[in-house]
Amino acid sequence: MTSDLARRVWEHPEGVPDGFTKKHGLKRLVYAEPHANIEAAIQREKNMKHWKRAWKVRLIHEENPSWDDLYDRLA
Repeated sequence: MTSDLARRVWEHPEGVPDGFTKKHGLKRLVYAEPHANIEAAIQREKNMKHWKRAWKVRLIHEENPSWDDLYDRLA
């Protein structure tokens, strides 16, 4: 969850953030959801963390079937 998605996505290939993304070598943005307020975004993230991996993969396939890096599409 971030208020500046472009900055956050740029940080990943640079290895800036510590934690899950750095530990697992994640470099691409394949899915993102906008939310009207921070409380909704935090709640959605918490809910999704409890989902099975298959549910998350299905969600990505629905929105981005090729798993393209969405970084270049950010405005």
